[in-house]
Amino acid sequence: MKEKSMKEKRISSKMLVSTALVAAVYVVLTLAVAPLSFGMIQVRISEMLVLLAFIDKRYAPGLILGCFIANCFSPFGLMDVAFGTTCTVAAMWGITRHSKTLFGASLWPVFCNSFIGIELYFFGDPLLLSMAAVALGEFLAVSCLGYAVFRQLMKNEILMEHMRIA
Repeated sequence: MKEKSMKEKRISSKMLVSTALVAAVYVVLTLAVAPLSFGMIQVRISEMLVLLAFIDKRYAPGLILGCFIANCFSPFGLMDVAFGTTCTVAAMWGITRHSKTLFGASLWPVFCNSFIGIELYFFGDPLLLSMAAVALGEFLAVSCLGYAVFRQLMKNEILMEHMRIA
């Protein structure tokens, strides 16, 4: 009985470290190109990391936490924290529960993050233009760049074994 609880602790520790690492990388990538990470015209390079949740759904908490922390530095303040994080939660739900292919997974953040245009509308940007611009930036970051990177990574079986948290 004691062995089982020790094994559960190791899994828990590995999950905690993975969550913290993914969150930190997301924040650093977002802030490193901060002018491109916020606003109507944004190509948030860190968003390609959402495809980690396609490989293992246990990456989702780290991605959500990373988005939350990165959005704390947004020029749009708490509204971006709320809208951006909610959109990421929705994208994680779609990727982890309804994605059969990598490209299909890449479309969930495009769709979900387009709703950030509603937030930008409150700051005076045209609604449909804002939604389309955010969706285009997300498409470039996740469905183009992220898809190309992860398609190559997924060809390496040994790397995939190491990327799975369990």
